[in-house]
Amino acid sequence: MSSNPALIETVDIDRAQGRHLIVELNGGKGLDDPSLIERALRRAVRASGAELLHLHLHRFSPQGVTGVALLAESHITVHTWPEHGYGAFDVFMCGRAEPEEVVPVLAEAFETDDVQVRVLERGPRRL
Repeated sequence: MSSNPALIETVDIDRAQGRHLIVELNGGKGLDDPSLIERALRRAVRASGAELLHLHLHRFSPQGVTGVALLAESHITVHTWPEHGYGAFDVFMCGRAEPEEVVPVLAEAFETDDVQVRVLERGPRRL
């Protein structure tokens, strides 16, 4: 597995307050397992240096999981389509947290190299 997924797009602004990653995970395994997803999110939060405030997951019937890790620095959300091996993760962090550190944790947890990331620097626009 590659630890450096392709960064598809980066949008720069003045004085970024945080970085927002849209993570597209394909060919993943275990995307219908709330316990695995919880462990992966907890590891991802630790790897990023963020502070976890609350984690909530919901498993759909017949399949799929949605959830949020609420962080002092913002959030990580997840929505999965296990029948397609697909997980959509939204990672937004401000301060000293490092959201990019979440990506290799997710790739390893769900056993895939097929991960695309879009990065948006969040903050005031240039005038």
